[in-house]
Amino acid sequence: MSTTQEDRDKETYDRFREAVNSGDLEVITKAIDEFIHPDGRFHTAEGNGMTAVQAQKRVWDVLLRAFPDIHVSVEDVLATEDKIVVRQTVTGTNTGEYRGRPATGRSVTYGEIFIARFADGRITDLWGVVDLYSQLQQLGFTDLAA
Repeated sequence: MSTTQEDRDKETYDRFREAVNSGDLEVITKAIDEFIHPDGRFHTAEGNGMTAVQAQKRVWDVLLRAFPDIHVSVEDVLATEDKIVVRQTVTGTNTGEYRGRPATGRSVTYGEIFIARFADGRITDLWGVVDLYSQLQQLGFTDLAA
């Protein structure tokens, strides 16, 4: 049975997600370097002006400090040609500073959707929509969510 490009791209994304779920910044950083192209682009406000590698390292550093038990579960994956679309659920407990606020001890569950474009087995473009509003509300940061 042959493996399609779509299958390989899904497997690459799943290996990246497994690294993220390790909770180990060193493992995540190595996965970012392995699975994201050095010139890759992160098409979100968080990644403005940075490569995807730089943006992802920054994002995961912030998230792991704030939510050391963060876990990403894949709900749906659609693949076509050189792209995959992933709908995910993120859970975690806020035990560290986040967005300039002290830890709340509250747990969060929120959704996100990402589109990843691949070339030569690596992510070259990453677009994302995160339900930040729900996350901030659950943390009690209603002034930031407004």
